Amino acid sequence: MDDNGTLLKPGQNCWRVERASRVAVIIDADDYFKAARAAMMKAKKQIVLVGWDFDARIRFGGDVDDGGPERVGGFFSWLVRRTPGLQVHILRWDTGAIKTLFHGQTLLRLVRWMRDPQIHLRLDGHHPPAGSHHQKVVVIDDDVAFCGGIDMTVDRWDTRDHLDENPRRREPDGTLYGPWHDATTMLEGPVAKSLGEMCRRRWGVSGGIPMEAVTAGAECWPDGVEPDFTDVDVGIALTVPEMANQEPRHEIEALYVDLVARTKRHFYAESQYFASRRVAEAIGKRLAEPDGPEFVIVHPTTAEGWLEPIAMDSARARLVEALKEQDPHGRLRLYHPFTAGGAPIYVHAKVTVIDDEVLRVGSSNFNNRSLRLDTECDVVIDASRERNADERTTIAGIRNSLLAEHLDTTPEKIEAAIAETGSIIATIERFQSDGRSLRPYEVPELDAVRAWLADNKILDPEGPGEMFEGLSARKPLLGSLRPHLHRPDGSISATSVSLMALGIAGVAAGAVALARYRRTER
Repeated sequence: MDDNGTLLKPGQNCWRVERASRVAVIIDADDYFKAARAAMMKAKKQIVLVGWDFDARIRFGGDVDDGGPERVGGFFSWLVRRTPGLQVHILRWDTGAIKTLFHGQTLLRLVRWMRDPQIHLRLDGHHPPAGSHHQKVVVIDDDVAFCGGIDMTVDRWDTRDHLDENPRRREPDGTLYGPWHDATTMLEGPVAKSLGEMCRRRWGVSGGIPMEAVTAGAECWPDGVEPDFTDVDVGIALTVPEMANQEPRHEIEALYVDLVARTKRHFYAESQYFASRRVAEAIGKRLAEPDGPEFVIVHPTTAEGWLEPIAMDSARARLVEALKEQDPHGRLRLYHPFTAGGAPIYVHAKVTVIDDEVLRVGSSNFNNRSLRLDTECDVVIDASRERNADERTTIAGIRNSLLAEHLDTTPEKIEAAIAETGSIIATIERFQSDGRSLRPYEVPELDAVRAWLADNKILDPEGPGEMFEGLSARKPLLGSLRPHLHRPDGSISATSVSLMALGIAGVAAGAVALARYRRTER
């Protein structure tokens, strides 16, 4: 904390602190898509979308008849025809685009966009080998910005009800998917302008033609959306990985460590992963204190994909086992949310609430990639700042609302239980049920392959320099090869990234096959 007792320190654990005239915390993509669409309808000059993934085929809002097409790709084409002078810029991670670029509908839409002078699409290859562009930011006329964890892509839409069956949870090809929990923020004012500057810088670094800042844009806050905060200071924290001709930024890593150290009573978090050694070490120090805070982390039962569970779930098990040894007072709990019918709800939200003082929402998870390898962007509201001094009730209310959602009760009952018990853990245990509820995480047994992958951090390295360290002792040779993966301008070719991803996948697959062979031979 600085001399004034506040958490945020530009240049250390945040990039900037800017004023926001209004801020809303938006839970789940149903409300996000509606709000983003309504804000875009008001744009006059510029819309910038920077993300890990983007799929033009998804339904986008569509619950209000505003005259535009339902699918996001058609909506943008319609919107620029409707609004002469409006420029739409879409920047997405290049490697992740491979899986969607060859859909027939996507190719047709891309051809239409290529002919449209008002829509500009770039694939971002400026990241280290096996790294990704993971920010999820939308800026509209430098007046309103969205920053959080929700991508405009398939499998993200859901409501806070997280029903067992919902016909709207359907991929473009008609395939149904399960319940999904996520979060973002909507911000108005100078903080939105700063996020716009960040996005335009990223566009330029990716090789795009420089964009100008917006002047005389529209007022884009959507009608009917009530803010949670008004006239507050908001911190912007970044992760920018180390690369040739690029200075790294590890503000989010420093922020997480400071948040753990700052906690007095309750550390509540939602994260897709729990695999960061640095975050775990910081938590371990606090758990050993006789009167330290309690730590509650809500996350999915398992990571998505076929490789991620091997790395992330194994690393989680290792960290939790280690933390148990440092938790003599039993103040650490990890939980998974389930539907009323007993189906797991996938947690993609990245939210942290410290006591009733600090709220963080963004794109970063508690894993090494988010702290060192990928590009990330989080926003932070600290009630210890003078401008934010009256926001403690709001911050606690957002946490209570999330707990109420997961436990199928009301925020008022959660508030009363925490006031009575002084404990989030005791409150969760009071409201646990066999239906819609939070269930405790249980450490699984790790086979030899998963243990090896977790120990070597093959799929979750602590930065670009560690990508190869678990694979070979010949570090000087590998170190001399790494610069050749960069272009002269410091960016990385999509081919290099794809080859690296395939190589890592091959290592993991080979390790799995070897372990199976050894078990068979025995």
